[in-house]
Amino acid sequence: MARTMGVMGGTFNPIHYGHLLAAQEARVEFALDEVLFIPNRTPPHKMNDPEIADAEARYLMTCLATVSNPYFRVSRLELDKPSVSYTSETIETLHALHPETEISFITGADGLIQYEWHEFDNLMEMLTCFIVVTRPGSSPEDLERRCRELKTRHMQKIKFLKIPGLDISSTDIRGRLREGRPITYLVPEEVERYLYKSQLYGR
Repeated sequence: MARTMGVMGGTFNPIHYGHLLAAQEARVEFALDEVLFIPNRTPPHKMNDPEIADAEARYLMTCLATVSNPYFRVSRLELDKPSVSYTSETIETLHALHPETEISFITGADGLIQYEWHEFDNLMEMLTCFIVVTRPGSSPEDLERRCRELKTRHMQKIKFLKIPGLDISSTDIRGRLREGRPITYLVPEEVERYLYKSQLYGR
């Protein structure tokens, strides 16, 4: 039986419990042997975003958040790439590194709807499954409309996974830190300690 890998890419600015829950639920539901977190250096949809923290800091926080889970790993694949990172190119590289592994990609419903996906049909061709994590309140109509807009030949590979609603966002966490408000129970304790010590997003 082929080994199975889930890939979760993102800015992780910072990583929080919503990311971790989505990865864990996807791993269990789709019987993935591991989930590979890939923090990016230069996301094409956020190239000029001044709020993106230093790449090495985001990588360290991702490692701190996942180290206790034996099914989670963190990769520097996009971090060490000097140019813009596209998911299709990352998956192509992973296939070259792990030719016998079946790879699925994990993304949030907002990512599917909001982002412009580079060479989406080629990406879908390389994937075993494209897992879209939804939460209570997600609009099925918006998701179906977006899938039609992407015009992929591989619609059967898109799978929706509903998880418990955790209304946590990296944007809110950064705002709380700037305002001196608590972030306890929004991020793992190791990440919380690092953020308070480094003052990465403010006091």
